[in-house]
Amino acid sequence: MQSRRGQLRAGTTGVAAAAALVMLLPFGGSERGGGQGQGHGNGNDRARNVIFIQGDGLGLSHRELIRLATVGKDGQLAMDSLEHAGWTTTDSADPEEAVTDSAAGATAFASGVRTYNGAVGVDVDGNPVPTLLEAARGAGKATGLVTTAQVTDATPAAFGAHVPDRGDQSEIARQFLESSRPDVVLGGGEDWWYPAGDPGAWEDNPAKDPTEQSKGTEGNLVERAQDLGYTYVSDAEGLADARGRKLLGLFANEEMFEQRNEGEGDLYEPEVPLVDMTAKALDVLSRDRDGFFLLVEEEAVDEFAHRSNATRTIQAGQALDETVALALDFAKKNRGTLVLVVGDHATGGLAIENVDPEDESGEGATTEDGPFDLAGSDLQFTVDWTTGGHTGEATPITAQGPGAERLAGAQRNTDVHDAVLRAMQPRGRG
Repeated sequence: MQSRRGQLRAGTTGVAAAAALVMLLPFGGSERGGGQGQGHGNGNDRARNVIFIQGDGLGLSHRELIRLATVGKDGQLAMDSLEHAGWTTTDSADPEEAVTDSAAGATAFASGVRTYNGAVGVDVDGNPVPTLLEAARGAGKATGLVTTAQVTDATPAAFGAHVPDRGDQSEIARQFLESSRPDVVLGGGEDWWYPAGDPGAWEDNPAKDPTEQSKGTEGNLVERAQDLGYTYVSDAEGLADARGRKLLGLFANEEMFEQRNEGEGDLYEPEVPLVDMTAKALDVLSRDRDGFFLLVEEEAVDEFAHRSNATRTIQAGQALDETVALALDFAKKNRGTLVLVVGDHATGGLAIENVDPEDESGEGATTEDGPFDLAGSDLQFTVDWTTGGHTGEATPITAQGPGAERLAGAQRNTDVHDAVLRAMQPRGRG
């Protein structure tokens, strides 16, 4: 007997239908009549720009790990300095699994709809649902996607595509170009943009991961992007020199790092750091007089937590925090900018513990990591793990700028969508 999730994934989506929904969307509306996510709707409450920053897999314990290792007990991360703070539940509507994956988690943020795990931009019946990025574009704003994952991975895909299965990454890329049309797309995943046998700028079967090779199913999508007016770049120099208002940058075959356990070929050295990709995106998008919507994702927090690799989790978290600092500096200089930082779910069952040789609850990949230095002190701590998978606790959210007060306190993941959509509403709509 076919599972409920299998039946859902067997369906088809209508991208054109999603586009039509965006055009009909009551900009600033909410699926609920009151409570969390409602705002004042006055002109001073409007976000001209939105910088939506997601740490994939970023739970509260992950943020605390990054803080302790980076600035210590008396320090504060940039991501913790925003004016409003709260937490969001992470539940999906999956019929078989209690804990969300990144596709369902991002769809809740992007569209305000809970769906099954693996779904990108569709509801539980496989119907396309409009996204924040599409709503912003419909309002005349510039839009962008920046990630250290494949640009067609679950989180960016949920903001700019509609497919029943997150694995259909070439179709996601095609929808970026032909439907949602973000102005800036920067990250990894070039293998999904070129057909098999055509390696593009990044060689097939590289030494660091011989399994990586071009495998696109929709033809040469880089050429298609160039035909549509995108400047294509594949390295840091090309990104720095790029001009124009439409930009596609693919800086790795797959993710922009190698996610493995410590000492087994793990590597976090992106061709272009997340902060530099974000800076370029802000430079391009901020030229639009109607403002912009930008999604920024640090994927490596999740991937290295899956691998119980605390060293690289810290490193990726520090890169994320540097990017948050950049966004806050931009917001300080550009009034009307909403900045938020949130995790779609937590990963790994991470616990921060005192150093104690007698206390070891894991084995194999989930063996305790450390000890690590507690910044600014002579103390050390260890990191323990309970799982290589996702965990179901709520994740912290911090926000600053127009409408940020709606993101304070306890809320659902779909409420995040509602609050951001309402913050972007045109003046005079309440």
